[in-house]
Amino acid sequence: MLDRSVGSRVFTLVVSCIVGSVGGTLGAADLPWPEKSRPAHVGHAAAADVAGLPTEWDEQTGKNIAWSIDLEGEGHSTPVVGHGRVWLTAADRDGKRQFVYAIDTESGRVVHHQLLFENATPEPLGNPINTYASPSCFLEDDAVYVHFGTYGTARLDPKTADVVWQRRDLNVRHFRGPGSSPIVFRDLLILTFDGIDRQFVTALDKRTGATVWTTTRSTDYGDLDKEGKPHRDGDMRKAYDTPRVVEVDGRPQLISIGSRAAFGYDPLTGRELWTLRHPNFNAAPRALYVPGLAILNTGSERAVLWGLRLDASTQGDVTESHVAWQRKKGNSALSSPVLVDGRVYFITASGIAYCVDARSGEEIYEKRIGGVFTASPLVAGDRIYYCDEGGKTAVVRAGPTFELLAENKLADGGRSSPSAAHGAIYLRTFSKLYKIAAKP
Repeated sequence: MLDRSVGSRVFTLVVSCIVGSVGGTLGAADLPWPEKSRPAHVGHAAAADVAGLPTEWDEQTGKNIAWSIDLEGEGHSTPVVGHGRVWLTAADRDGKRQFVYAIDTESGRVVHHQLLFENATPEPLGNPINTYASPSCFLEDDAVYVHFGTYGTARLDPKTADVVWQRRDLNVRHFRGPGSSPIVFRDLLILTFDGIDRQFVTALDKRTGATVWTTTRSTDYGDLDKEGKPHRDGDMRKAYDTPRVVEVDGRPQLISIGSRAAFGYDPLTGRELWTLRHPNFNAAPRALYVPGLAILNTGSERAVLWGLRLDASTQGDVTESHVAWQRKKGNSALSSPVLVDGRVYFITASGIAYCVDARSGEEIYEKRIGGVFTASPLVAGDRIYYCDEGGKTAVVRAGPTFELLAENKLADGGRSSPSAAHGAIYLRTFSKLYKIAAKP
């Protein structure tokens, strides 16, 4: 059911009459970090945003801490940045209320703190890692798309945070909470639902919220018991990947990693183009792409990193025909890899940083940083920022040899991936949002 009404459940804590004076006018050039990890440049800050980006900060002395604010509720969504505002989501610990924040980038002032959805009986998370507000927003000049998985999806007006449309009828049992973030391709808002009961990808008309196509995963999970029921209620079927669109031989492909299989789809129609069978579940890291090769992390503690050949011949089941290389050990579990100058960088959950060759999969270096890592790294020029759950950020030189440039510590850690815009890092911890930037 498509619901265009805002209803009594939506309220704005900061009135919209102040919006026009905050963040300036809307313009296409001011979306420096519009989604989870920047489209087509996974984890990379734009060159214009790298200038002046600090490598060192200190909370006790205030060095390079422009501001910090307390956040209500919990959430792991990445702070996305556009038109002078930072957007992120949050939820009560029990999942009964889900919010969106808009924060002024210059002052840290809360412009909007808006309740979007209320849930009478949300499904328990069943784990201490996830939250009910883990998917990140997606920004366009005239829209903010907010997604909470099965609990609801909405398009907001970025000037007022008013709801343009909302959907609450796209439902699965997440079992461990939602995680996949939305993406926009042309006029489509593409959503991923890998629950324990249903697994599908769907595209909505971004202007109206109407469903354009829905494609059910064709995966053979191989998990049925003697009674024909999925093992552990389907726990091995869930996943958290955010897909991405790449161009292969002049045509767009949507790369989407699910439990037990990864897929290529036509993003305009949802038609399945190819599938790669794999042994993992809980897939969360985002795919990388170099011309002719997709680099896929298939998730979980025993994740496999794959180099998959992508060209006109990549069709059907390509498990036996198009795998260029595999790395079966020493891969990240939830943190996405990043690509710099033909090398793939990533960090394991236990804090071991790796660098491997993108074309061959051969390991270039291994170095223990220490800590517990869920957040994906940030690339800023020749620097890589790794943020752990204890509040430490290790800044490493991107290159064939490991070089630690700096280590920084905040009082609180987090699992949200950092973002960067206009010479500042936006870092969300379990309780705060920080703007890290050189002070004038």
